Amino acid sequence: MCADPESTIVYQPSRETIANSQLADYLRWLVARDDAPNFDIDDYHGLHAWSIDDPAAFWDSLWDYFDFIGERGAGEVLSTYGMPGARWFTGARLNYAENMLREASHGDPERTAIVSLSEARQRVTLSYGDLWAQVGAFQAFLESIGVGPGDRVVGVVAHTHEPMVALLACASIGAIWSSASPDFGVSGIVDRFAQIEPSVLITVDGYRYGGKAFDWLGRLSELWARIPSIEHVVVTDNTGQAQALPDDAAVTGWTEALAAHHGTAPVFNRGPFDRPIYIMFSSGTTGVPKCIVHAAGGMLIQHAKEQMLHGDIGRDDVFFYFTTCGWMMWNWHVSGLFTGARLVTYDGSPGYPDLDALWSLVERENVTCFGTSAKWLGACRNAGIAPCDDHDLGALRVIFSTGSPLLDADYDWVYTHVKSDILLGSISGGTDIVASFVGCCPILPVRRGEIQCRLLGVAAQAFDDDGQAVIGEQGELVCTQPLPSMPVGFWGDPDGARYRQSYFDRFPGIWAHGDNIAFTETGGAVIYGRSDATLNIGGVRIGTAEIYRQIEPMVEVADCLVAAQTVGEDDRMVMLVAPVEGHVVDDALRDAIRKRLREQASPRHVPKLIVEVAALPYTYSGKKVELAVAHVLNGREVSNVSAIRNPESLTEVAEKSDLCCA
Repeated sequence: MCADPESTIVYQPSRETIANSQLADYLRWLVARDDAPNFDIDDYHGLHAWSIDDPAAFWDSLWDYFDFIGERGAGEVLSTYGMPGARWFTGARLNYAENMLREASHGDPERTAIVSLSEARQRVTLSYGDLWAQVGAFQAFLESIGVGPGDRVVGVVAHTHEPMVALLACASIGAIWSSASPDFGVSGIVDRFAQIEPSVLITVDGYRYGGKAFDWLGRLSELWARIPSIEHVVVTDNTGQAQALPDDAAVTGWTEALAAHHGTAPVFNRGPFDRPIYIMFSSGTTGVPKCIVHAAGGMLIQHAKEQMLHGDIGRDDVFFYFTTCGWMMWNWHVSGLFTGARLVTYDGSPGYPDLDALWSLVERENVTCFGTSAKWLGACRNAGIAPCDDHDLGALRVIFSTGSPLLDADYDWVYTHVKSDILLGSISGGTDIVASFVGCCPILPVRRGEIQCRLLGVAAQAFDDDGQAVIGEQGELVCTQPLPSMPVGFWGDPDGARYRQSYFDRFPGIWAHGDNIAFTETGGAVIYGRSDATLNIGGVRIGTAEIYRQIEPMVEVADCLVAAQTVGEDDRMVMLVAPVEGHVVDDALRDAIRKRLREQASPRHVPKLIVEVAALPYTYSGKKVELAVAHVLNGREVSNVSAIRNPESLTEVAEKSDLCCA
């Protein structure tokens, strides 16, 4: 056992840790300026208040502090406070890739940039100089086949070094990147990429996951036929098998593409701050995915702020994030190159050969900053493993957790069974901003069950139904001021109608994010789940995460999901439970679930029905699909099953509809 968890504050950074943090360095730099704001050097909440009281001064200070490469220009930092429509750094010109590669051009090109690990392939290590060279070669290849500014290049790719090179090559040109992971079905990929009409596809030949091999070349012809805009295909050898490529002049191997332009240095086409860099997609579970267009400058400044000031990632760190290229955390991970840190990537299953695999990786690679999902941390806790007993985790300083609310029990598990002196950074934001509204802070304590704070420059509030900010009560997560990482717009939405409808219809001029949140008196935050999945049982609003926090830590429960089902004129709560192997959902477990919810939450939180299922539906980015389950329980069609990673789970729910509707 590494530590005993305390009741409320589970981690208090030491004076030395605080003083050595990059946030403290930024504060010292800030108060030393002639135009310094008036607050104490260790006052995070005073700093945050200034960052939203004078956002132009705050964001302008970040440009200077981070010393971005580019022309700052004489234009306004923020053209208007109105949303949508705010424009940032209107006179600036920059290139995202040029900034990501600054270690190669302005630092030490021999430093390791990427360590690429995989179930299927040998370890690959690239220095910043190697990365510079590969970006230059691939940029030249893309330009040789006609790719220019504004053109779309897409990838069905694994979390290896190649898609990072491809993204940076596109950004160097001013082309627009978008990616999906190869575990997506062809229809799910077509739903996304066909909308943006890419001219180039980069794809893996296959991949391994959980010890099993999966082919992708066999799907290529179907995908190509369904997206006729694709003119060229580049295939990476992701299996290590050097498979034969289709005999087609429009198909090139990754290695051949680089070799054809070996020795060509990258040329950075600087553009406006708001020039598009990539397109992200909503989950698409309720319709065709939205094509969310993000700006290069917004990604650069937001990610630098979050990673360096809030995550305390620096040049000497080893930064590993377990993600896929279909999740926004991949894009966030790529931006870690700006810090000069060593990035570790992994293509494979986090549970293969067992849940100890990633902890072994963390030890072996001396990872200092480790990002993962709350769901995976919960799985480790449920499995009863104790990484601190089996591994030397001395280098580890920060764990980032996102994807879903982090359960109280997982805070206890991390500080007891992983490490006692670590920043557990629960962060929450979304694909919509490729960033966070609330998250971690290296100079604040960590409280059990709470996200530490609103992030700098983020005017986040919890609004009640009347649009009033509340403290200590659940409300809609809103942002009352613009952020530079808010989307440029949606692709194929020329008048912005769909964009406005998505975020600004509920509270005009205010960004409504779609999460249920409560802010505490100390400035922390608790996420209660998606507001569109909030239950309303007997007139009482219940966030689904309130229930998951109580039930998922039970040793018999692997996973659970709740949704409302209309019966007559009333709604009732149905809980689906996937039991741990060796357990069943019998009357004893149902009674235990009801008792726990009644005692730890309230009688209103007790489900009317508890039904056993083999698995629950998830999106490809690891989100529970509560709305799809609600549709099935209420006899409605799920409009876009291809967006669900395991649609057979919905089939099981439908097959048990007689039981559910009894």
